[in-house]
Amino acid sequence: MLPYKRSKRVADLLREELADIIMRRVKDPRLGEKFVTVVDVSVTDDLKLARVYVSTLKKEDREDIVDILKSARAFMRSELAKRLRMKSIPDLEFFIDTSIEYGSRIEKLLKDIKATEKAGD
Repeated sequence: MLPYKRSKRVADLLREELADIIMRRVKDPRLGEKFVTVVDVSVTDDLKLARVYVSTLKKEDREDIVDILKSARAFMRSELAKRLRMKSIPDLEFFIDTSIEYGSRIEKLLKDIKATEKAGD
């Protein structure tokens, strides 16, 4: 059995802290009423880079959300430095997570196949 990697533990911790920082501390007026969820964080093994995957309810807000988060990157790193006891805080990169959309598309296709099979019987 593989041990629980340090990069995975750091990623889990960053996901929790970033979600809290985005929800409570980022005061960008463009963020306003946009609902942002931190879905996942992956950290490189050397802990130098963290890829943060976020999702939003509205598809049209996706690019705005990424731009807002990129502009607040330095603030978020300084907040993380205050909250975490780490030698260095990883650089943050933000991406839109499309896994929920992808999963619902697969589910729809499976339902369509099932309906077609029932109609053919």
